[in-house]
Amino acid sequence: MVINWLSFILLSFAVFRLARLFVFDTIMAPLRSLFHEEKTETAPDGTTETYIVIKGKGIRAFIGELLSCYWCTGVWCAAFLIAAQIVMPQAAQWLILLLAIAGAAGIIEAAVSRLLQE
Repeated sequence: MVINWLSFILLSFAVFRLARLFVFDTIMAPLRSLFHEEKTETAPDGTTETYIVIKGKGIRAFIGELLSCYWCTGVWCAAFLIAAQIVMPQAAQWLILLLAIAGAAGIIEAAVSRLLQE
């Protein structure tokens, strides 16, 4: 399979957005809560630290670890989108485009917000 630069860039933005959706977005919190729990501890100086406790064993723990690691989830999201391109190219093309636009918009929003804070 040969991939051109535009496809690579679109796929990269799509994987970025899909991985963030699973690992960080509030809408996916109910799914993540099946596999891990977020604990927050407050130190004596008032600072807080949040960490993740993986639930269960076997496949449940594996999925919990996966959903707690942005890099790991990104690899599996990339594999899913590439497989989707092979199995159902037309539908995958639209899904990748949608996710890529959303990913690029998220990056632009973060950059603009940072600039406005300065």
